[in-house]
Amino acid sequence: MMKNQKSIILELKDVTRDFTQAGETINALKKTNLVVKEGEFIAIVGPSGSGKSTFLTIAGGLQNPSTGLVTVHGTDITKLSVKNLSKVRLSEVGFILQASNLVPYLSVEKQLILIDKVTKRKTNERKIHTLFKTLGIEKLAKKYPSDLSGGEQQRAAIAKALYGTSSLILADEPTASLDTKRAIEVVKLLVKETKERNKATIMVTHDERLLKYCDAIYEMHDGVIAKR
Repeated sequence: MMKNQKSIILELKDVTRDFTQAGETINALKKTNLVVKEGEFIAIVGPSGSGKSTFLTIAGGLQNPSTGLVTVHGTDITKLSVKNLSKVRLSEVGFILQASNLVPYLSVEKQLILIDKVTKRKTNERKIHTLFKTLGIEKLAKKYPSDLSGGEQQRAAIAKALYGTSSLILADEPTASLDTKRAIEVVKLLVKETKERNKATIMVTHDERLLKYCDAIYEMHDGVIAKR
């Protein structure tokens, strides 16, 4: 590979997603092609129901497309067994979903330590402390998800995604429950991690104030994605 040539982390080729509702076929995602390389932080904007969340779940292997290929680091995840797909999601994809995706019976701190146990790596207490401090949740380390507000759960989920080994971060409205100051801090942190650790991040957002931090902006309307 040539020097400074960035590798492709995520690629969607002719991806569609259809489903049937009340006997009618709904084209939730029309033919989509997208390439995201390491170090890229992109945003997807568009009205509710335009296909943004469908796009994210397909990109992360949470659901299969009706047609097309989805590759993560060159591996077509649409062809993987359930077991191997789970391995890819665990090692390569970090999700920040509107539902916080936290394990209910683990404290905030142990949510991150669980990643180390599963991936058989040593716990990086310094990084955990830095993430918690940056996200303003250092006093919540011993608390459980049920003890947290929606915004606190969101920040814990962000810490979990950034602590993992994932090269691809998929964030669905990651700042929806945060005030403006904290929202900007969170996006700056996501950008920093993306650039410094050669990750790729896709952020779905309705907040136009955050778009200036992105490398590229895509708009979705009626299942069609296009670069702004």
